[in-house]
Amino acid sequence: MKKRMIALALASVMALSLTACGSGKDAPTGGSVKLNVTTTFAGEDGNAQNFKAAVDAWCAETGNTVADASATSDETFKTRVITDFETGSEPDVLFFFNGADANSFIEAGKVVSIDDIRKEYPEYADNMNDDLIADSLVDGKKYAVPVNGFWEAMFVNTEVLDAAGVSMPGADYTWDMFQADCQKIKDAGYTPIACALGNIPHYWWEFAIFNHTSPATHLQVPESMDSDQAKAWTAGMEDIKALYEAGYFPDNTLSATDDETFAMFMDGKAAFLIDGSWKVGGIVNACQSDPEDASTLDEEKLAKFDVTYVPGQGERKATDLVGGLSMGYYITTKAWEDPDRRAAAVSFVEYMTSDEIVPVFAQHTASGLKNAPEVDEAAFNPLQVKSMEMMSGVTSLTGAVQDIFQGDCRVSTFDGMPEIVTGKVDAADAVADGIAAYNDAQ
Repeated sequence: MKKRMIALALASVMALSLTACGSGKDAPTGGSVKLNVTTTFAGEDGNAQNFKAAVDAWCAETGNTVADASATSDETFKTRVITDFETGSEPDVLFFFNGADANSFIEAGKVVSIDDIRKEYPEYADNMNDDLIADSLVDGKKYAVPVNGFWEAMFVNTEVLDAAGVSMPGADYTWDMFQADCQKIKDAGYTPIACALGNIPHYWWEFAIFNHTSPATHLQVPESMDSDQAKAWTAGMEDIKALYEAGYFPDNTLSATDDETFAMFMDGKAAFLIDGSWKVGGIVNACQSDPEDASTLDEEKLAKFDVTYVPGQGERKATDLVGGLSMGYYITTKAWEDPDRRAAAVSFVEYMTSDEIVPVFAQHTASGLKNAPEVDEAAFNPLQVKSMEMMSGVTSLTGAVQDIFQGDCRVSTFDGMPEIVTGKVDAADAVADGIAAYNDAQ
């Protein structure tokens, strides 16, 4: 991987900041555009200081200024943004959610689509993989240029793999290959999969279903048991049951807690762990003698952990992951209709979503960049670097259907996973109960 000093880039961003470029309503205009910007990079957000530094650097570079009305993301913030649009007080640039929360101002024509912006600025967001930019729920168009998001993938204890004579899985990893590896790991005296099926079956539930759907259909909740989608869900549950019957989960998987099976993984007793990008921090902290002190990191222990793709089958490739870029930068119609403000808004978003700045915000999480971030490895721990390398090969990010299939409808398969895998409840019956609960709630 080529090295580009992201850490130094951020330091440069800091160094370039000028007092005259400070954000806030009283910031001087310097004879140029004063851009009104609202984001969620505020308060306790880990990127709040990165945002301030990048804003100051953009001001220094362009001579423009920013009136920053950013606030912590919560329901109050969402309501404030919607109200601003309704009263004509919307900002020029908005960093906001790209799902249903944005429907009202998209329906009202208050923001400009990426395609429309590209008619005048053809290179706008051309460093992004368009397939990873979310479509609007209103008209299917793309509006928000993303910065960072999340992913779910498979963490690996390579010490266990080495002991079992199993190679590190790659981008072409299939379900059949995975099962064969699990058997080798079991035969070597280790547990293949670290998972508490009686406590947190969530990630295996998600990917087992995903392996029988596709990136295009995964987020569709079955309407009835006669549907192909319901058959896919049932097949996914049966795959988990087959893994359980083969002895690939911990012996106490039905009674253990998630913390206990994670400890097995960290202690070199289990090989594979499916979890989210946030687990990178959990693994790193578990490799520190003091979880609060990064200087106590045991680098030799951390080197035993890696991250890769979840084994795929059917239409889903291993490199098709669950994840998402749920927020991004919008340019409002209000700004677009003023030529000077339009140019400044485009410049601002292009700067904030550039190949140099995005990695500062995204680090090891998901981004929409076409090219893998080129990093100074010294600025990140080794597991973060491995995560970045893994993400560079992702072919699609699809949201979690369990986030749609919430509440009581999940009880029969989430809470009922022990009954499914032990055969006390038929997988199809459990899925049917969940669908019925979901339909009743609509």
